Amino acid sequence: MKKTIKSGPTPDNWDAEALFLKAQRYAERMKDSSDEWERALWSSLSLELLGRAALSNVSPALLADADKNWTNLYHALGFEPNEGKSAPKSIPVTEVFKRLAGIYPETFISENHSFCVVHTGRRNSELHSGEAVFEGIASSSWQPQFYAACTALLATMDLTLRDFIDGSEAEVAERLIAAAADKSAQAALADVAAHHKEWLALGDDERTSLADSAKVWATRQTGHRVNCPACSSVALVQGEAITPAVVKLDAEQSLVVETQDYLPSQFECVACRLKIHSLSRLAAVDNNLANRFKKMRTYDAAEYYAKEDDYPDYEEDNNENF
Repeated sequence: MKKTIKSGPTPDNWDAEALFLKAQRYAERMKDSSDEWERALWSSLSLELLGRAALSNVSPALLADADKNWTNLYHALGFEPNEGKSAPKSIPVTEVFKRLAGIYPETFISENHSFCVVHTGRRNSELHSGEAVFEGIASSSWQPQFYAACTALLATMDLTLRDFIDGSEAEVAERLIAAAADKSAQAALADVAAHHKEWLALGDDERTSLADSAKVWATRQTGHRVNCPACSSVALVQGEAITPAVVKLDAEQSLVVETQDYLPSQFECVACRLKIHSLSRLAAVDNNLANRFKKMRTYDAAEYYAKEDDYPDYEEDNNENF
């Protein structure tokens, strides 16, 4: 028996490779976004496309909405439908993740599935309503789950995070996933409770004096200022740089402004003496302590762009001609 109609290649709109590359592009935009809400929005767009790429990698036919119109499936199989002029329709993103959970139950686990549905659901509210759902959502509350879900989706295509995002960002992502999964970090909560109890045992005047001293200390130190989870005094988070510094010129004030993203690694409060080390423990105590933060430095433009002295170790030559 001979086939009388031959299918063409998978159409680009449902092709796994095309969907993956677009998801990768959106992930890059996510990384470069300076606002938290914008970063969350790009992540949700990237996540949907990555999910569709994973499902198409099984078969593009799985993306076709076959409820009432058979031409959607026909299109997915690489044929050109003769009926109608409407664009082929794919399944909703919630169905994409549902099918992936059924196909890869041991890889795309229930936690990944639940997060993907919630995160892309927020995206729908952001784009189709007046509600600013991503405003005020801390990155530490979604990034570990986002990267864990991406890891699972990529694994179904025999890929890793380093195939999806650049090496430095992948390293950060792996640390965020590990921190969220570190159950031993919960022990840090006991430390906070102990320091909180000791803090309450102090007299009002002593607590006020210590809180005032902590505020002065924090303004004189380098770090990201936060509120202590044990005593609510001003405290500091220190971290490691995770992105190259971005330099911008403020021409009006003749200043050079340098900003750089940091990932928290330790916390200290001098009022109640609470100290917390490691990202996993910070995340276990309070997501706000585990948030990425920006460090900004300003320089005088003339000094910043001044040519470096070719002979810095030599005294100035003041000899006069006689």
